Amino acid sequence: MEATDRTMESAIAGRNALKQRIQERLLGRLDFSAMSLLDPIMLRAQLAMLVMQILEEDGAAFSNADRDEVINDVMNEILGLGPLEPLLKDEEVSDILVNTAARIYVERSGRLSLSPKRFRDNQHLRDAIDKIVARVGRRIDESSPMVDARLEDGSRVNAIIPPLALDGPILSIRKFCRERLQLEHLVTRGALTPEIGEMLKAMVYGRLNILIAGGTGCGKTTMLNLLSGFIPAEERIITIEDAAELQLRQEHVVRLETRPSNVEGKGEISQRDLVRNSLRMRPDRIVLGEVRGPEALDMLQAMNTGHDGSLATIHANSARDAVTRIETMVAMAGLNLPIHMLRHYVASALDVIVHLSRLSDGTRKLMSVQEVVGMEQDVIVLQEIFRFEQTGLDESRRVRGRFIAAGVRPHFMARLDAFGIAVPPDLFDPKRIREV
Repeated sequence: MEATDRTMESAIAGRNALKQRIQERLLGRLDFSAMSLLDPIMLRAQLAMLVMQILEEDGAAFSNADRDEVINDVMNEILGLGPLEPLLKDEEVSDILVNTAARIYVERSGRLSLSPKRFRDNQHLRDAIDKIVARVGRRIDESSPMVDARLEDGSRVNAIIPPLALDGPILSIRKFCRERLQLEHLVTRGALTPEIGEMLKAMVYGRLNILIAGGTGCGKTTMLNLLSGFIPAEERIITIEDAAELQLRQEHVVRLETRPSNVEGKGEISQRDLVRNSLRMRPDRIVLGEVRGPEALDMLQAMNTGHDGSLATIHANSARDAVTRIETMVAMAGLNLPIHMLRHYVASALDVIVHLSRLSDGTRKLMSVQEVVGMEQDVIVLQEIFRFEQTGLDESRRVRGRFIAAGVRPHFMARLDAFGIAVPPDLFDPKRIREV
């Protein structure tokens, strides 16, 4: 058994050495100025011919399948991100987690598994990271060993290298869903009910300020994309993000993205700077990718000064936690406001908090929709409108549960009525229970 394993490892090492040798010889023959003039299909065909020619010169005894694999791998190295390319093209993969060159984990349907793909060494992985960050004008080196970036399709990328990462470079990719999820998709997947979906659409039409809360990977950006899609096409929308991920379908959209500092530590443009600037750009709606710092104050100011219908996301474990985090972030802005005044400011700005969660089976669900009612003494009052209750697991260990209306008519219904938005009167009937 051990001899067989050693034979397989030797074969893999020999094939990797051959691929690296072919790649080096291929790079020596390429005319990069001519390559830039070719369209991707023609370029790939030319590279395939060159690889075939080098393989024949090398006299390597390869089967057709092995030869095709070598060609594809070399193509991926030249044109893409090496061993990550097949994983990026795999529609079932939602996350790619590279723990140094030796291990690449992927997530499929909420479950992590070890991929057979790997990098040759840590320098090979570092080259792929450098290629990613260079495409979006960012940098990563010993003086700035962490970076947030994105791929061309909008997938979110985070990388961290030594000396912060002790064992070697670490790369995390949250893949962007190429399929633009519609409300019916989330209903089919059991993430919410048609009634809740119609209520969310009405809240966007009614220009309510909505905060989407949840943990990592629970679907906040997906929900933000979905809700943003309900904004009328005639309105001017400004999106503000650390790394541009939102894909809005409307035409009148202005997309803004933060910029990190340069090598000299200058030139940084933060989310707070962009929020302030967006107020001078005559926005109808401001969509903030994620609130994580002092920009929370400027976001609340926008919501309180005529920019109704704003949307944002925040990391929090519940609607109540989201309110507490907003308070903390406003305090980070350096304003020494009394706690009562601070909470009144938050309560007057926010209308609705939508809480999402990723459950034990990897599914993502809308857990709660809560209205921000106002203040009672020094406490911000939240009123739940809808919630999801988990009732157990089925034979496949999939989460079972039910969506329930709390049975209360939200205070903002008067505003929706004023906008002429019709909502079925039995929408909030607690007897309407939907099992999923």
